Amino acid sequence: MVLAVFAPAARLSAAEASRPNILFIFTDDHAAHAMSCYGSKINTTPNLDRIADGGMLFTNCFCTNSICGPSRAVIQTGKHSHLNGFLRNGNRFDGSQQTFPKLLRHAGYQTAVVGKWHLESEPQGFDYSEVLIGQGPYYNPPMLLNGQKQPVRHTGYTTDIITDLALDWLQQKRDQQKPFMLMLQHKAPHRNWQPGPKHLHMFDNVEIPEPDNLFDDWSGRGTAAHTQDMTVRETLTRFDLKLDPPRGLTPEQLAVWNAAYEPKNRTFEAANLQGDDLVRWKYQ
Repeated sequence: MVLAVFAPAARLSAAEASRPNILFIFTDDHAAHAMSCYGSKINTTPNLDRIADGGMLFTNCFCTNSICGPSRAVIQTGKHSHLNGFLRNGNRFDGSQQTFPKLLRHAGYQTAVVGKWHLESEPQGFDYSEVLIGQGPYYNPPMLLNGQKQPVRHTGYTTDIITDLALDWLQQKRDQQKPFMLMLQHKAPHRNWQPGPKHLHMFDNVEIPEPDNLFDDWSGRGTAAHTQDMTVRETLTRFDLKLDPPRGLTPEQLAVWNAAYEPKNRTFEAANLQGDDLVRWKYQ
């Protein structure tokens, strides 16, 4: 998970600066080495680089729980998982306990969360919430608005929708006289890595360098390493590999997706790759 925090206080009075606006931007399962500010030679991430250049870039930090939901519960509460009660995905977060959004709200902040929540219970401590149901899909996500049971159905790419909802709240819906705290929480780039329409051809002519451990068989490693389900050879699904389109696309979206991937998939199927050559194709 990547977390960017903004607390802009420039040109504020002393009283206002003591309660700066706070914007959290989360991305999900976003490896540091996938960003150019951390040395990626494949992805260029100029906006993330700009944030890093203008603020603080952590080079030595630790995660109290690396699993999605439990990590979010830790951030909400400031407590380790065994204390906040959310130990693994599938648990239900106890929203009655103290959280930092509740404290900020009590201090006069207007609070909001938009995007991925993944805590199985209704967001508490927020004046406004519009969150995905569970993991949520990459296209056409149903979302729960302010705890309502009937989802709001959106059409489009989830990353764009979450961004637009957050901007709409910032610019149109919040109380401009109050300081705000907004948690902007993206689903991307969590598996199964389904790009939006504008990025479907982004890596068509790019060959990604193979890592040294692409064909690692864990020889010489402990038993735990051999039991992990994390190899390119064995683990990636047809959805991961774009051999099947995402579920729930509109006819128009499906046509755009198929135009991008069907020619590549026909070439792959005709090649009948096996062994290491198949692993190389999967990695690309």
